[in-house]
Amino acid sequence: MDNEKKSRILYVKRFLEEQTDEAHQATLKDILAYLNGEGIAASHRTVAQDIELLLEAGVDVVCNRSTQNRYFVGAGRFELPELKLLIDAVQASHFIPHKKSVALIEKLSALTSVHQAEELRRFLYTDKQIKPLNERVYVTMDLLHAAIRQEKQVRFKYYEYTPKQRKAYKYGGRVYEFSPYGLIWNNDRYYVAGYSRHHGKVITFRVDRIAAPKLTDIPAEPKPEGFDIAKYANTTIQMYDGPLREVALLCENSQMNAIIDYFGEVKSSVTDKEHFTARVSVAVSPTFFGWILSFGGKIRIAAPQDVLCEFRACLEFGLINTDK
Repeated sequence: MDNEKKSRILYVKRFLEEQTDEAHQATLKDILAYLNGEGIAASHRTVAQDIELLLEAGVDVVCNRSTQNRYFVGAGRFELPELKLLIDAVQASHFIPHKKSVALIEKLSALTSVHQAEELRRFLYTDKQIKPLNERVYVTMDLLHAAIRQEKQVRFKYYEYTPKQRKAYKYGGRVYEFSPYGLIWNNDRYYVAGYSRHHGKVITFRVDRIAAPKLTDIPAEPKPEGFDIAKYANTTIQMYDGPLREVALLCENSQMNAIIDYFGEVKSSVTDKEHFTARVSVAVSPTFFGWILSFGGKIRIAAPQDVLCEFRACLEFGLINTDK
């Protein structure tokens, strides 16, 4: 195949991918007009041959045969509802910075025809979601992925916000030595779970609060026996950890959806006509107690007694602990 023919086929492919979809089909005349506009010589016969070669190469070109055959690229690309779903997820994410959101949406829009891309833009709304202020979060993500893959430790600082909305490093800028085991998407934020030498146990850090991360050559601490990242995520409320306990929750019947949303399928039994008891494995912490309170009495701690006493003490003294 000569270079001229290769070039023409690529232009035909580009035209079909960018300019056609099921609602916007093109005739050979349309394709020829495009090629002529690009300074490429062609005829009905050569373009028809080019389309046949594209089909042989696996490009999903659909032909509606009639007095003038009409062509468009079929199911090989994302469908419009799929792209809308992905774009909605990008827009709604608290984790993805605003500039990165705009760039990702542009890339997603380029995965369809110009006609459907224009329709996608009409569905975009002004992004008023709370976005992270840490624009280097993607660099941190890459570094954590590398550390997990290579089973190496990382070092970083961790910050919080002061009442004046200024960043302040935890513990005066302590450098954490951390062995990452996995990344968790929870409550529309990314967390990294792993072993912290400072804490002496497996904990989580919010990825967008990590500062000055560095990958080391130090081997990561081995995972605790039986550690499972999915199970760990399911037992931790909003990524605040505590001692893992088996807790019985007395719930109104209407709250089964909430239990399954947080814990998945659990052991449960009918208590009376209006209540059931769910037995869950959960990291007991003030955050867990706050989660219980959010249901206004529709979900209550039934057992064990020491967890119930801790819950009452938290209520009495207003204990809140979010330190990392």
